[in-house]
Amino acid sequence: QLSEANANLSLAQTQHALQLQQARAQMNNMVPKEELEQLQTSLREEQCRAQHLQESLHEQAEQMCRQLLRTREEHEHLLQAALEQAEGLQHNLRSAEAVLAERSAQLKDAQAQLSRNKLMIKELHEDNRGFAVALQVAELKHKSTEEKNQMLEEQTSALKQLIGKITPASLS
Repeated sequence: QLSEANANLSLAQTQHALQLQQARAQMNNMVPKEELEQLQTSLREEQCRAQHLQESLHEQAEQMCRQLLRTREEHEHLLQAALEQAEGLQHNLRSAEAVLAERSAQLKDAQAQLSRNKLMIKELHEDNRGFAVALQVAELKHKSTEEKNQMLEEQTSALKQLIGKITPASLS
């Protein structure tokens, strides 16, 4: 629009210059007063039109500058908001990485503890197997001892009976 208005202004100025030259040439040739007044009126109209075009161009240029400034400010605000958001996301990412590192260390510790616990459980199982064998041996000994005890009790009972029979016979 600005270029078009400039072109129109240049055209109007060129036409005005041509008309002025024609008017001067005609004046040199003794232009009639009526025609001179008409040319002067036409010249004033063209000057007025040129002035209006110039003002319009100036106003459009100012409007475009204001619009460009508003657009630039909006872009700067958007850029600033995007930068702030990016900083926030970077902070969140660093926080998440720190939490993940901490959790990873905790998991490694837990895994080491689990390995130690598994080793202890394995050792306990081996100890339990040994205790189970010892218990079986002890139970067998206990059973054997009970059987021997039973046999001794039976023998004691038989001896008591035998002594009970022998004692009255020897007293008589």
